[in-house]
Amino acid sequence: MRKFSGDTLLVATHNAGKLEEIAALLSPYGVRVVGAADKGLAEPEETETSFVGNARIKAHAAAKETGLPALADDSGLEIEALNGQPGVYTADWAETETGRDFVMAMTKAHDRLVNSGAPQPWAARFCCTLVLAWPDGHDEVFPGSISGRITWPMRGDQGHGYDPIFQPDGFQQTFAEMDRWEKNRMSHRADAFKKLVAGCFD
Repeated sequence: MRKFSGDTLLVATHNAGKLEEIAALLSPYGVRVVGAADKGLAEPEETETSFVGNARIKAHAAAKETGLPALADDSGLEIEALNGQPGVYTADWAETETGRDFVMAMTKAHDRLVNSGAPQPWAARFCCTLVLAWPDGHDEVFPGSISGRITWPMRGDQGHGYDPIFQPDGFQQTFAEMDRWEKNRMSHRADAFKKLVAGCFD
């Protein structure tokens, strides 16, 4: 496994919240984190059908364009009774002509579960795959996940995306009812990050 040896890491995201979260996680290692927007990078088209495939597209495009090691993630929700859907299309389910509507996306997921006749509990998991890519084309891959169930009706106003209908195993609250930092410590992204830090930074 290749260790990270530079002092600057490019994070291939335009999401300020995600950038802040990653910068906090890597601050003990003296790494300066910069985002895609800081470098004026466009978002490449995600054409793969897997989390690792799409994360690789983003990480390698950013590393090639900037000459910096680049970290990218792809994540989504897999619902067992829907054969793993929405999966890599998690954000696509929310797309409308005027932006993303996650209430619509959550309602779609619930309606499909009801129509499928699948018995409750509706098992699901959030997945995150991190790819750290270097300008020479090398990369390291770190998958993470957290298991839980789909609950209805929606509960909570914290978090984002499908958080109001995802209740992690062992908890009575949905992700959207949890404190943001508590959720971040146990999430699918946190799982992948522990593996990244152990593999490339420790």
